[in-house]
Amino acid sequence: MNRILSYIRRKLSVRVSLWVVIFAAIIFIAALSFLFYQSREAVRQEAVSRATQILDKTSLRVESILNRVEVASEMTEWLVLRHPEQADSMFVYSRGMLLNNPDFYNCSIAFEPYYFKDRGRYFSAYSKHDADGIRTIQGGSDNYQYFYMDWYLMPKLLDKPCWTEPYMDLDVPTNTVETVTSYCQAIKDGDGKVIGVINTSLSLNWLSHTISAVKPYPNSYSIMIGRGGTYFVHPDSTKITRQSIFTQTMEKPDSSLSALGHAMTRGEEGMMQMQLNGEKSFVFYKPLGQTGCSMAIVCPERDIFGGFDRLRRTVMIIVLAGLLLMLYFFIRIITRELSPLRRLADEAETIASGQFDAVLPDFRRTDEIGQLSHSFGNMQQSLVRYIGQLKDTTAQKASIERDLHIANEIQMGMLPKVFPSYPEREDVQIYASLAPAKEVGGDLFDFYFRDGKLFFCIGDVSGKGVPASLFMAVTRSVFRTVSAHESLPDRVMTNLNKTIAEINDSLMFVTLFVGVLDLQTGKMQYCNAGHDEPLLVGAGVGTLPCDANIPVGVDPTWNYSLQEADIYAGTTIFLFTDGLTEAENASHELFKIERVRETAEASLSRHEQAPHQLIDAMTAAVHEFVGDAQQSDDLTMMGIQFRPGA
Repeated sequence: MNRILSYIRRKLSVRVSLWVVIFAAIIFIAALSFLFYQSREAVRQEAVSRATQILDKTSLRVESILNRVEVASEMTEWLVLRHPEQADSMFVYSRGMLLNNPDFYNCSIAFEPYYFKDRGRYFSAYSKHDADGIRTIQGGSDNYQYFYMDWYLMPKLLDKPCWTEPYMDLDVPTNTVETVTSYCQAIKDGDGKVIGVINTSLSLNWLSHTISAVKPYPNSYSIMIGRGGTYFVHPDSTKITRQSIFTQTMEKPDSSLSALGHAMTRGEEGMMQMQLNGEKSFVFYKPLGQTGCSMAIVCPERDIFGGFDRLRRTVMIIVLAGLLLMLYFFIRIITRELSPLRRLADEAETIASGQFDAVLPDFRRTDEIGQLSHSFGNMQQSLVRYIGQLKDTTAQKASIERDLHIANEIQMGMLPKVFPSYPEREDVQIYASLAPAKEVGGDLFDFYFRDGKLFFCIGDVSGKGVPASLFMAVTRSVFRTVSAHESLPDRVMTNLNKTIAEINDSLMFVTLFVGVLDLQTGKMQYCNAGHDEPLLVGAGVGTLPCDANIPVGVDPTWNYSLQEADIYAGTTIFLFTDGLTEAENASHELFKIERVRETAEASLSRHEQAPHQLIDAMTAAVHEFVGDAQQSDDLTMMGIQFRPGA
């Protein structure tokens, strides 16, 4: 026993847990005893009994209405067969059906074509309730050939009276539509030959109001379905005749709703507990005699167990009072038990303010607080060591950043950066820009004049950062050296490729475009080594055709091809790297060559095809497309406009 007590004293978590368990057990045992004192099963049985009684009464009422329709139809058939040759009597019988049964919607006594030869092909004694009483007319016309309607054909085909599925009944004189279900009974003469059909209809709206008028609970409702599961009665009028009880299960499988639908269409009687429209409900269902229809009453669980929920709220108040009482004791107990932690927290604040040599209190305890104090001491020592290492790392990082900044300045210094670079020349305009993705990049461009010709190049080194920048510097230097002695771009490219490949131990490569523009004739000789094809912006926007050559530095034996093109006055040669076409926005969509062409065409339409105007427009278009997304690749553009005689 002493060992157990000693363990409890050393474990703060055990002490707190014991207090929680003891007080929670006392409160919840009392609350649950009171809660389950009221039997949930008794509430459920009372609800079943109440709903079943109302369902029985409602079904009896509906069955009596349906039976009255059937009996009235049989009586009318008897009257018709007494005087089957007297057409005017049919109007009296039809009207009398509604006079004796004011809740019927309409009645039609329809006969076979030309049965009354003096009345023509159609004869139907049709009566219907309206605002002024009962309107009786002769129905049937070429526009309404009743003997092709379901209500006329069904009793003939089935050879017995039957109820139809709900349908829309159009009242032509008033141009109104009503959803009805009809009881149809064939009229047979003494030889058993069908001479007509008696059709008596009930309004589904009226039937729905009649059934829904009785509710066992405030939020309960009734439904009624036909033989195929079609809704005859439903609180949502949009579903009546338009949907069946199985419609929802096709959109979203629901085994319980399917089971209910099948049970009702089979004519079974019973009760189910299920989820309907997102809430738990009890469904009581029962068939309606021999009609093939079935009705159900849906009672939400929240209505049935409303009293039970009120009882539960009472228990919740009791539990809350108990928790408040527990809170009072916990505050006192934990305050006493955790007072050493307050001192430890104060010392931790002192350390956090920068006084890393502060002395932590020694509580001489063996429980969690003592272990925490020891851990704080270890953390203090580790923090002092980490701060020292962080200072060294920060200094090293600052040194690297300074070196990268200097490298960027050196790299940018190797490329032309003052525009116009040759203000004294009016026969050509040149403008270029380079935006590295990192501190230093692998894109390059260069140009200079020799012997009345403009030598220029643009390239993109594989990779990024410092390795790419060094490879770019070598490529630019070799271009200057080789092109000083060679005037043909293919030979410049071939010699440059051999030189680069010999020193390319890192297996890098560079896509490169080299061009030589004769400023006297406008003839441009060029060679492309796997680089993006330039655009020509002048009379229109076109692509400069380029042969398929491999990048520089891959194969030292590759022979590059020479191509020529005539550059007309005012045409701007727009060169760029793949950092333009592959610029990404936040949705990882690429800028692509199609947007490059669209931007160039827009600039041309504004007569802004000068190099600096074209590059400024392209830069603005890329920035708008990319938005806040981080730049993923170096972006270099160069424009050269040929202006002879300017």
